[in-house]
Formats: sequence, structure tokens, C-alpha cells
Amino acid sequence: MMNINCIIVEDEPLALERVLGYVQKLPYLNLLSTFDNGIDALVYLKSNAVDLIFLDINMGEFSGIQLLETSNIKSEIIITTAYDTYALKGFDLNVTDYLLKPFTFERFVLAVDRVQANLTKAEVIHDKKYIFIKTEYRLEKLILDEVLYIEGMRDYRRIHTINKRIMTLKPFKEFEQEIPANTICRVHKSFMVALDKIDSVERDPIRIKDVIIPISETYKKSFLNLISQPLK
Repeated sequence: MMNINCIIVEDEPLALERVLGYVQKLPYLNLLSTFDNGIDALVYLKSNAVDLIFLDINMGEFSGIQLLETSNIKSEIIITTAYDTYALKGFDLNVTDYLLKPFTFERFVLAVDRVQANLTKAEVIHDKKYIFIKTEYRLEKLILDEVLYIEGMRDYRRIHTINKRIMTLKPFKEFEQEIPANTICRVHKSFMVALDKIDSVERDPIRIKDVIIPISETYKKSFLNLISQPLK
């Protein structure tokens, strides 16, 4: 079982004590630090790798929701709060689970299990070198390092590689699930691009060789966050 590095962001002492006690019961949870406000947590996250954040919502002047909205957090998030009114907003921000106080140890373990499943899946995806694509007559091996970009054409997706083009009915959603976002990412409803094949980014358009690819507002923030990080 993989170890999970975590932090707790909670400003209520009794609630912090409860989460801390639950964390200590699970030997695969490695608690790095605790914080009683979102600002200190944000500063810590800027320079430390964290797998999981147990995050309260209502914390004075800088809430848990604000922390998620104003920073590029890659960690898994388990929200811990006494208010169910934030549930929809939390899931809009891709939190892993939402624990309504007071929650039981059994419910806590279920949330952590979901985190572990996500981290294990991400580890497998990150190491992926190729996928198989269903074309009209066969399954074709696609080497991810050879992909330049993927273009949407109505019902079809055209995959442009260094050596050839491949047509498939495979939807973008499945590509996004199977390919690490830090190698090939969505930038538009009709395009995914290989980050290491980009020649330049000028305002909105991306240039790959002689091809100009637009960036839509929907994907702009996540794309710019990705290219500001070193590729792994």
C-alpha cells in the first residue's frame, strides 16, 4: 500500500483533534503539517509536494474554497465541513470527497480509499508510453511520444503524429482519461496538444510546426498552469 503525504487545514481545535486522531490510526497516512488558516497552507503548498489535503471550508478571511480557486493545487482534496451548502461547489472544483462534520472513522477511511485509488491510477497513467486506438478495421498502437496534436472533426478524431495521421471515433473524454495531462492536454473543444511538441505560444494561438491551434477560455488556465511547470 502506497504512503500518502498529507496536511490538515482546520481552524477549529476540536475538529482538528478528530481528523488528527483518524490520520494517526492509518499507518499509510504520513502527516506533514497542520494549519489553522488557508494562507499559511497556501504558502506551504508553494514549496512542498502534498498528496492529500484535509480542508475545512470556513476559516476566517481566506476560506478553503478560496484556497482551491486561487491556486493551482495538484493534491487530492477531502473537504471537511459542518455545512452541506458547499458540496456542489466543492465537486465543481474536483475535490475527491466531502465529509460532513461530525463524520465517523468508517466514513473517513472510505474517503481516504478513494484518494488512494486516484493516486494509484494517476501513477499508472503517468508511466504510460502508448495506448491502442480503434480505427475502422483494427486496433492500432499509438506511441504517445510521437503525437503532435489531436484534432476533432465532427464524429471523428484525427491524430497527427510525427510520421502519420490516424482517424478514430474515440472521443476526447477517453483520451483525457488515458493520457497524462502533463504530456498531451486539452486546449480547446476540438484540440489536444503534445506539450513537448509546441514551438511557441503567442497570446492565444499555439504553434506546432506550421499549424496554428486555438486555446479556448475553458482550458486556458489549466493549460497555462501546465506549461509553467517543468515537464516530467
